Amino acid sequence: MSQPADPKISSTAATSPSGQSQPQPLSPDPTQSKLSRKLGTVKGYYAFLVCYLVLLSALGSFVNDMYTPALPGMCRFFGCSVPLAQLGLTMGMAGLAVGQFLMGPISDRYGRKPVLAFSVALFIVAAIASIFSPNIHVFNICRFFQGAGAAGGYFLARTIPADVYSGRPLAKLMALIGAINGIAPASAPVIGGVTADAFGWRGIFVVLAIFAAIILALSPIMKESLTPARRATGHWWQAISTYGKLLRNRPFMTHVSLKSVSLGLLFAYISASPFILQTHYGMSQTVYGLVIGFNAIFVAAGSMVALKFKPLKKAAKVGAWILAAGVAGEAIALWFVHSIWVFEITMIVMLFAMGLIFTAANTLAMNEGREKAGEASAILGIGGYIVGAIVSPLVGMGDILHSTAIVFVATTILVLIFSRASSALAPDLDK
Repeated sequence: MSQPADPKISSTAATSPSGQSQPQPLSPDPTQSKLSRKLGTVKGYYAFLVCYLVLLSALGSFVNDMYTPALPGMCRFFGCSVPLAQLGLTMGMAGLAVGQFLMGPISDRYGRKPVLAFSVALFIVAAIASIFSPNIHVFNICRFFQGAGAAGGYFLARTIPADVYSGRPLAKLMALIGAINGIAPASAPVIGGVTADAFGWRGIFVVLAIFAAIILALSPIMKESLTPARRATGHWWQAISTYGKLLRNRPFMTHVSLKSVSLGLLFAYISASPFILQTHYGMSQTVYGLVIGFNAIFVAAGSMVALKFKPLKKAAKVGAWILAAGVAGEAIALWFVHSIWVFEITMIVMLFAMGLIFTAANTLAMNEGREKAGEASAILGIGGYIVGAIVSPLVGMGDILHSTAIVFVATTILVLIFSRASSALAPDLDK
C-alpha cells in the first residue's frame, strides 16, 4: 500500500454501485472534508472532474500541436524562413513557462477557479488576435499570449489532483488523465491538418478559440479544490519567494529535471516533424495529422503501463533505456537510411518510452511538492517549456534531418542522466 506524503493525510476507498473500490480524496484538514465527500461520493462528479482535467491539459497540447501541420504553409503565406515560423512554437512555449510561473502562486493565494477563468479568457482573446496578424512578427507575439493563457489550464490539470490526492491514488489519476489526454496530441494534428486544408491556417485558431470557450463555459460546474483554510497568506507576489524552497528540494528538482528534458525531446519532435514528413517525405497536411495522431496513442499507452511498475520510479528508468534504443534507431534513420518506415517505427518506440517517463516523473514530483501544489506544478511545467523553447529552433538549423538527429541524441543523454539520479532517490510512493 502506498503511504501519503503527509503523515496527517489519510486516504479511504469507496465502493461504487458496481462493487469496485474507487480511490477517495485525501482530507488534509477538516475544512476539506466537505469537498472530499463531494469528489468521492457525488454521482458523476469524479467522471466530470477527470474529463474536465483532460480538457484543461489538452489546451496546453493544442496550443502547439494543432497548428504544426500548417507551419510549411504559413512560411509561404508570410514569406518567412523556417526558423522564423518555428519561433511561433518557441513563443508559445515561453508564454506557457511565464504564465505558469505567475499563475502558480496566484492560484495558491486566491484559489484555482479565478486563475482558470482568467487564463482561458486570455487564450481566447490571443487566439482571435492571431487570426488578424498582418505579419509573422505580430503572429509570434500573439503566440506568446496564447501560451500564457493555456498555462492556466495546463498546470491546473496537475495542481487540482494534488490538492486532494497523494501517493498511488494520485499516480492513478495522473496516469488516467495522461492516457485519456493522449487524445489531445492524437487528435490535434488531425484536426489542424484537416482544418488547414479546408480553411487555411486561420481556421485552426478559430477552432482553438471555440475549444477554449467550451472549457470556460463548463468551468462553473467544477468545484474549488483549494479551500480558504489551505491558501497562502499575504500578497501573491510574496508567494513567489517560496519558489526557492522547492528549487532547493533535491528530490523534487530531480524529478522535474527528468520530466523537463523528456518533454523537451517531445517538443523537438513536434517542431521538426511537419518539415520532415511534409517537406521531405511529401505528406499532405491531413495525412501528416493522421500519422502524428496515431503516434500519440503510444504516449497514452506508456502512461498507463507505467502504473504496473513498483516502485513507480522504475518506470522512468526502464523508459529511459527504451528511449535510448529508439533514439539510436531514429538517428540512423535521419542521418543515413532516410526511410519513412524506419523513422515511424523508431518514433513509436520513443513515444511509448516518453509515456512511461511522464507518468513517473509527474507523479513523483507532484507528490513531493504537493504542500505548495500550485507552485510545484508551475515549476514542473516551466522546466519542460524552457527546454522545449531551446531545442525547437535548433532542429531547424542547417539540414533538418541531421540537426534533429543531433538534438534527439543530446536530449536523450540528459534523460539517461536524470533517470539514473531519480532511481537513486528514496522513498518512492510504495515505500
